[in-house]
Amino acid sequence: MSLHEFDALVERMQLAFDYAANLGQYIEAAKVLYQMNEQLPDDLQLSLEELENESTVRSFISQYQPRIKSAIIQYRQRLMNF
Repeated sequence: MSLHEFDALVERMQLAFDYAANLGQYIEAAKVLYQMNEQLPDDLQLSLEELENESTVRSFISQYQPRIKSAIIQYRQRLMNF
């Protein structure tokens, strides 16, 4: 995948995440985080825990969203070097 393709994909996913989170649809926002993680190469993917119930979804988002964002930045840097 090229840098341009990856950026376009991540931008769409980020918009979907923001939209869901802003509407209070945290389960949908968490699903987008799972999808973002799946777009990363295996060595950058996080081991995401399963959501057990709706009460833990906000904590899940708070914990993993910054880590996924960091992994995305690392992958972008790799793509820029190729």
